[in-house]
Amino acid sequence: MVRVLGIDPGLRFTGWGIIESEGNRLRHVADGVIATDSGESVPERLKVLHRALLDLLQLQRPDEAAVEETYVNRNGSATLKLGYARGVALLAPALEGVPVAEYAAKTVKMAVVGTGGADKQQVEAMVKRLLPNALLRRSDAADALAVAICHAHHRASKLAWAGKRDPALS
Repeated sequence: MVRVLGIDPGLRFTGWGIIESEGNRLRHVADGVIATDSGESVPERLKVLHRALLDLLQLQRPDEAAVEETYVNRNGSATLKLGYARGVALLAPALEGVPVAEYAAKTVKMAVVGTGGADKQQVEAMVKRLLPNALLRRSDAADALAVAICHAHHRASKLAWAGKRDPALS
């Protein structure tokens, strides 16, 4: 069994979700959102995000982490701030020795819903179906759980493929 932390980074709200995966079975462990005060400076907000992620990592002890890749939008300043938050989301697990994978939004949607063009409501509905005990107080938490689910599916596929190529792994 592997415990996976999924992270949907954002400077205002960073969603997180923890699942346990064993083969094709998924189990919800916890989910939530880290919020920062938009009245604070960007460095202070990043410090809050970093501390909260480290606390979460130490409390939940995931085996692996997965972070959604940043998409570029028309507002360069907003994209840059999202990139800062994503950097913290990548750094925090790495500092704790947790391997980190990255997935594009379309890859996450494909893994969870079956189409890369799914909207937020479709992703949230499928996360609720796959993880009926999830709290999902905000869509950011649903997105983070979707990233964790995507990682679990990709991980299972890689292990299955490796087992077919190496009989000792089967």
